Amino acid sequence: MKRLFVALLVVAGTMLGCAQNYFNVPAENFAEKVKVLGVAPIFIDSDSEIIYPQKELLLPLIADLNRKYESMLVRKLQSTANFYAVTLLGDEPQQLYSSLLARREKRDDANIQYNKYFWKNDEIGAYIKKNRVDAVMVVVVSGLTKTSKIFSTNLLTSLESNFNFLTITAQIVSPDGTVLWEYPNFRGRLLTYYPLVNLQYPDFSESEANLSRKIEVRFKTLDGIRRTLEQKKSDWLLRETQEPEVYGKLFDEMISLIKHDGDKATKGNGAENKTVPPVIDPVKPETASQSVTQPTAPPVAKPAPVAAPPAESAVPQKAGITPDTPPPATNEIVPATESTR
Repeated sequence: MKRLFVALLVVAGTMLGCAQNYFNVPAENFAEKVKVLGVAPIFIDSDSEIIYPQKELLLPLIADLNRKYESMLVRKLQSTANFYAVTLLGDEPQQLYSSLLARREKRDDANIQYNKYFWKNDEIGAYIKKNRVDAVMVVVVSGLTKTSKIFSTNLLTSLESNFNFLTITAQIVSPDGTVLWEYPNFRGRLLTYYPLVNLQYPDFSESEANLSRKIEVRFKTLDGIRRTLEQKKSDWLLRETQEPEVYGKLFDEMISLIKHDGDKATKGNGAENKTVPPVIDPVKPETASQSVTQPTAPPVAKPAPVAAPPAESAVPQKAGITPDTPPPATNEIVPATESTR
């Protein structure tokens, strides 16, 4: 059993280690097209399926948290070193969202439910041109009701029901409206799509306290939602960091699908694969016969005449080489070697 588990880990590591192209275009084309990336402020789709009873208070809370953490997304994009520059575009989110949005569709692809967004080509092209970037990244927070199975803290009880979530989607769009990359992404072998926050929860405690089989589904409080989204991530030593757990996890998931080695592949097809041709020194007439009969014998330098008797050379003479062999040319032939990485 232990051997089987180790074998499965090896196979999983091999699959995850394989290079993947998570773009809707070849990675090399994306690297060539998008050198300066603009990041629009994070949008909120207030018309989506958000059934929270205090929606008018929830939306400003989410807007404040988006504004607080969107600069972290820009820093993570910059850390990929795949762009010459990544800049956060300072516009009013909801006004910009209304001017760019064409329509929204609720999708169910590969058993993953999400909201897919389409943008007005002319408007988004003008927005990209105005900000002098090559493409723009648009991130949208929206509401979605879907069936999910949630377990209690002791994992002994569970409830499968419809729950209302806040989810997050993202796209990188070119000036002509082409979606170059999107999240959730369905090009990977292992598909994951985490919600931003679940707005509801099953009340297992009340059911247990009342000895009831019926489990009520309740909405989280505004303070509970805020604390969930502001909770800090812990490092390997269980020390609290300054990075929020939920936003950080989602942004890291996006970055893992954006980071590529297209520049490395381009370099690999360049100078390192070129073979350097050898340079042949001219052969003097008086040594031509020696060069033909003994091509592999290295030349031995002839001592220059000086006033004092020269010291005897410490280098032994090889058979067939006479002291009359001329000195080598200043541009001595060195075997060319291919560069390695």
